[in-house]
Amino acid sequence: MPVLIKKAVLDGIASGDIDLLFRTWDAERVHAGSTQRTAIGVLAVDAVEETDPAELTEEDARRGGYASLDALRHDAETRDGTLYRITLHLAGEDPRIALRAEIPRGRELTALRDRVLHMGDWAVPTLEMIAAQPGVRAPDLAAQAGREKRPFKASVRRLKELGLTESLAVGYRLSPRGKAVLSAVRRATASA
Repeated sequence: MPVLIKKAVLDGIASGDIDLLFRTWDAERVHAGSTQRTAIGVLAVDAVEETDPAELTEEDARRGGYASLDALRHDAETRDGTLYRITLHLAGEDPRIALRAEIPRGRELTALRDRVLHMGDWAVPTLEMIAAQPGVRAPDLAAQAGREKRPFKASVRRLKELGLTESLAVGYRLSPRGKAVLSAVRRATASA
């Protein structure tokens, strides 16, 4: 679900104060049943409906985190496209959080090690860099690696999907799972 959500809105969703989003798009970009991982956990979309700004209510504004109905209408009417009302809820914790703590063993460890070794020539150096420099800004790590920031961050996200890294307020660190996999990679490359 490609929806950018501001931190204040995410906080409102986490507290239960916000359960609506309003977006003006040229075409529907999310659908009921879709999910999105966010900083607060996984959001689940319950419904998506085309909405007329003239039919919005104070209750819509409150449930959407707006200060007033006028603020919601102004936001909706200043963009071209169709206004969509998205009903959603916090479905649970990001599953990658639990995955980070799971230490792989045996075949699982071997499979993860091999996967990292075959991801590309960027994967092992990126893990090594994050292990050696936790909390260092992504642009600084990217520069050290001789890469642009955006592709570097995309690579780190691929490692994060496997539960190997976690984002900090600034930079990254290896998860316990990531440390185990990096140790296995080091053993495999040392014996090769």
